[in-house]
Amino acid sequence: MSQVTAIIGLGNPGADYDATRHNAGFWLVEALARSTHSELRPEKKFLGLYAKVRLGEHELHLLNPSTFMNRSGAAVAALTQFFKLTPENLLVAHDELDLPPGQARYKTGGGHGGHNGLRDIISALGNQKQFHRLRIGIGHPGEARQVVNYVLGRPGKVEQEAIAHALEESLATLPLALSGDWAKAMNRLHSVK
Repeated sequence: MSQVTAIIGLGNPGADYDATRHNAGFWLVEALARSTHSELRPEKKFLGLYAKVRLGEHELHLLNPSTFMNRSGAAVAALTQFFKLTPENLLVAHDELDLPPGQARYKTGGGHGGHNGLRDIISALGNQKQFHRLRIGIGHPGEARQVVNYVLGRPGKVEQEAIAHALEESLATLPLALSGDWAKAMNRLHSVK
C-alpha cells in the first residue's frame, strides 16, 4: 500500500464558515499544522492554504483548499500533479454525517456517500477512488432536508468538545497510519468512546 504523503482537509473558506460543522476537515489539518509548529500559508498554485511539515520521520504536504467544498477537486488535482502523487498518497479529512460527534474513522476507497467535496475530488482524480479518508463525525440532524443547514451550522459546546476529542485521537493515530500500519491505527481510533 502506498504511503500517505499529503493530508487534505475539506471545508469552506471564509470567516462565515470557520466554526461550522462542514469545516471539520479543515480543523484537523489546522491542528496538525499547529502540532508541528507550522503555519498554513496561501499558495496560489494549489488553490489553498499549504504547508510542508515533518511528523516524526514523515514529510507531509498539508492543504486546505480555498475553493468552496463542492470545488475541492481542483486544489487536490493541482497538488497531486505538482508533486506527482497518486490517489493512494492522499488522506482526505472530512465531516461525516453518519458518525456521531466524538467518533472518527479511517476508510480507504469507496464512493462519495453524497459528500460534495469527495464527489468533486473523485471526479478531479479521473474517477479514482482509492484515496484514504479520515471521516470526522458531526452527527445527523435526523431529516435529509435539514442537512444543508445542519452542516453549515455551528456545533453546540458539548458537540464541539466531542469533535475536538475525536480530532485529538485522530492526530494521535496518524503516525501509525503514516507508517502504513492501518490496522493498528484503525483499531485504536475506532475503539475511542
